[in-house]
Amino acid sequence: MNSKRVVVAMSGGVDSSVTAALFKDRGFEVIGITMQIWERSEDWGDCGALRGTEDAERVADKLRIPHHVVNLRNTFKEKVIANFCEEYRKGKTPNPCIRCNQYIKFGALLKKAKELGAVYIATGHYARIEYDKDKKRYLLKRGVDHKKDQSYVLYAMAQEQLKHTLMPLGEFAKEKVRQMAEGLDLPVARRPESQNICFIPDDDYGKFVQSYLSEEITPGPILNKKGETIGRHKGIIFYTIGQRKGIGISAKKPLYVTGIDKKTNAIFVGRKKEVYSQELIANKVNFIAIKELKEPLKVEAKIRYLHQATSAIVFPLDKNKVLVKFEKPRWALTPGQAVVFYNGDTVIGGGTIFKTEKK
Repeated sequence: MNSKRVVVAMSGGVDSSVTAALFKDRGFEVIGITMQIWERSEDWGDCGALRGTEDAERVADKLRIPHHVVNLRNTFKEKVIANFCEEYRKGKTPNPCIRCNQYIKFGALLKKAKELGAVYIATGHYARIEYDKDKKRYLLKRGVDHKKDQSYVLYAMAQEQLKHTLMPLGEFAKEKVRQMAEGLDLPVARRPESQNICFIPDDDYGKFVQSYLSEEITPGPILNKKGETIGRHKGIIFYTIGQRKGIGISAKKPLYVTGIDKKTNAIFVGRKKEVYSQELIANKVNFIAIKELKEPLKVEAKIRYLHQATSAIVFPLDKNKVLVKFEKPRWALTPGQAVVFYNGDTVIGGGTIFKTEKK
């Protein structure tokens, strides 16, 4: 394989386009690649949609680099969409971007890059990858622009994936990247950022899941902390922990979703203070900076993409599970979401929130 040949995952957005331009400028043989996850007629979101593919082609033409479109519709539906809907059916709130990175961008696309004779795949993520010679491990670190840092959704990457991945934008601020795009006169330089999940452009998760699942969505009871029925919900797929709007119950003080029980098809509601938790158990744990966790470890733990990381201690449990105890109660610890552990800018690892404990 050619170490000067790099395949750039191009979504048609500003970040991946600048990434391609950077490697072209650095003397690499650049090949653009775009994943097609929808039918050409389905113009949903940015990733793998018609508009994104066409924009990526325009940028590739501008940079005079070859561009390939890879059909990953079946893989995406199997690994990302099916899992997303199944988790919602179970009353959980998943983050599909994590699985997309794990199985699609650094799974299927990386495989395609190797087939094209490239050692590396490059992406427009705001994160950094470094090699620690002493530990003999690849490390994942926050991007220098902490406001745009994307390391949270990359914690599931394996050492072999990190070894063959380049993320040059981790060294830049977003504003600088935008300026670079304009300076290069890239056709997508002024393209706005997408804030939604790529396959749910209208942000209506419940509606999407309902249309995907073959089974009927069943309404059920809304219970207070005493277990008393105080209303009816329209189906657990429409609710998440900490939700206030759309519960449909009149009360003197605001009510929030505090729990979801798939077995009884019930949701629990309570006051704002009841949404706070101080402990959680995470499963499907992946460590990056260390091989395994053998003893309790002080970390900064992040429970959502846009949340600040806060002090916690991680305790090893059975294989692939950990107990996380936060220094202070956290708002809306949500099963299905990721909890990611940091030491400064370095990602120690992370996992999926399995259950929480109120303290």
